[in-house]
Amino acid sequence: MYWINGQQHDALAPSDRGLQFGDGCFTTARVVEGKIDLLPWHIERLQQSAQRLMLPACDWDALEYEMVRAAESIPQGVVKAILTRGSGGRGYSPKGCEHPTRIVSRSAYPMHYLQWREQGISLALSPVTLARHPLLAGLKHLNRLEQVLIRAHLDQTVADEALVLDTAGMLVECCAANLFWRKGKAVFTPDLSQAGVAGLMRRRVIELLAGSRYSLHYVSEPLETLADAEEVLVSNALMPLLPVNIAQSWHYSSRLLYDFLRPHC
Repeated sequence: MYWINGQQHDALAPSDRGLQFGDGCFTTARVVEGKIDLLPWHIERLQQSAQRLMLPACDWDALEYEMVRAAESIPQGVVKAILTRGSGGRGYSPKGCEHPTRIVSRSAYPMHYLQWREQGISLALSPVTLARHPLLAGLKHLNRLEQVLIRAHLDQTVADEALVLDTAGMLVECCAANLFWRKGKAVFTPDLSQAGVAGLMRRRVIELLAGSRYSLHYVSEPLETLADAEEVLVSNALMPLLPVNIAQSWHYSSRLLYDFLRPHC
């Protein structure tokens, strides 16, 4: 089910710059008992992304209301909110674009995440690397062709998720999740200043680690750093946190960090 600028609709103007150029941003939220988990963070993410992309002013109250309405009366599901620059401009120029497009959709919850939480998942290295681009790093913008290609390659394997490097050979993330690993009481997550998406559950995990017995380190490390990890986890707003059994040829059995974080995610 889709709502465009508050009206139930499933057709977007061909001139919309989200379609023409991927000119916009989005967020994907988990619905639990009719409520959107981390709703203020999702709105904040869209606001920050819109500011960095220099999108025209949005009616944020309307967008939040539309997201809340989409989540009502469903026990669990997914609400996605997309903000595009709208229609207008000439060629790549956004000059004259004054009315952004709000798109809200509702869909079923990916039930396989429930099984993955109990059983754990496997990761395989993707042959697709992420371009380094600090201007766009961290944003969940609409230009997701890299992820489409990563997913297409992943579909040809038996792995559940992908390990993704950047063009410098450093670990960044998974296809649709952020990455953490533990060595003793030290927890590591890739630095996302050059590439990747700063996920909201990643933010939640970072908050939970602050003041805990674990120390968190933002690193730029190659794939081989996972060889001596004791535990690997992935996260996103829907999963929201999954233990990893296998990454490439390395196996992990510890769930100390997972058991510490899971009750709060």
